[in-house]
Amino acid sequence: MKKTVLTLTLAASVLALGACSEDSADSSEVIATSKIGDITQNDLYEEMKSSIGDQAFQLLAIEKVLSNKYEVTKEEVNTQLEADKEQYGESFEPMIAQQGYTEESYKKFLELNLLQEKALIEDVKVTEDEIKAEYENIKEEINVRHVVVEDEETAKKVKAELDSGKDFAEVAKEYSIEEPAQTTGGDLGWITKTTNMDEDFLKGAFALEKNVISNPIKSSFGYHIIEVTDKRTIEETYEDKKAEIEKQLKLEKADQSTLLPKVAKMMKDADIVIKDEDLKTSLDQFLAAAETQAPAEDAEAKTDATEDTEATEDEK
Repeated sequence: MKKTVLTLTLAASVLALGACSEDSADSSEVIATSKIGDITQNDLYEEMKSSIGDQAFQLLAIEKVLSNKYEVTKEEVNTQLEADKEQYGESFEPMIAQQGYTEESYKKFLELNLLQEKALIEDVKVTEDEIKAEYENIKEEINVRHVVVEDEETAKKVKAELDSGKDFAEVAKEYSIEEPAQTTGGDLGWITKTTNMDEDFLKGAFALEKNVISNPIKSSFGYHIIEVTDKRTIEETYEDKKAEIEKQLKLEKADQSTLLPKVAKMMKDADIVIKDEDLKTSLDQFLAAAETQAPAEDAEAKTDATEDTEATEDEK
């Protein structure tokens, strides 16, 4: 999951605190009974407030100011959810459970993440040519497997064994210096020209014909023997993928250091008044951090203003 968020992890308990304070107007509502006493909604709220109150309040405030300016639809959340499910496959449910999420609380996390992405890329520009070029890079996909070794001599030996008919996965397990090869047999799955891999590896792989064992290809990791087992062109047209590509390019261009100060300014403009004495200082640390990450041009402006003031004083 790519995350461009102020809060890299979001505990389900943080979300629960917000729900606890909003779901019922009666804080004395009993949520559990026992022979030794009852537990009220307020008991739960006070306990959670003491342990995660500041973090929870920060997140709720971030969500409030962002959702006031930007909109994230249920369709957008569900689209991202399905993309994550596809990416992680069978490991998706265990993965979110390990982080303390149910599917519903994970959707809440996605909503906040998407709100922050919209704030981050709001002023970022990409051209039509950039989007078209990226589409050309991703529309062709190849299914690849490889064996990577330290030297060319060993790579030639690997190629000879594969050319003789030896099983690719077994050869990869025997020779490859890449640890995952012991379980994958060197299978890398489907990749595109923009996959985060060594450029020399990608260039060599995409130059291959299907089911042809390559000669040794040198990369920053060693020497590869590569086989392309399949090729395909994505079904989506340029128009189908345009919005997705545009967003991804903007995220790649965006300066993430601008997000924290931007949200902090939105909070200050919202004039948030905290009435709960225990949470009075909840935003102080967040706002202080935003000050230290203010954009360079703001810092320069402050310096110029200080210098102008000093010059005026000297003239006096």
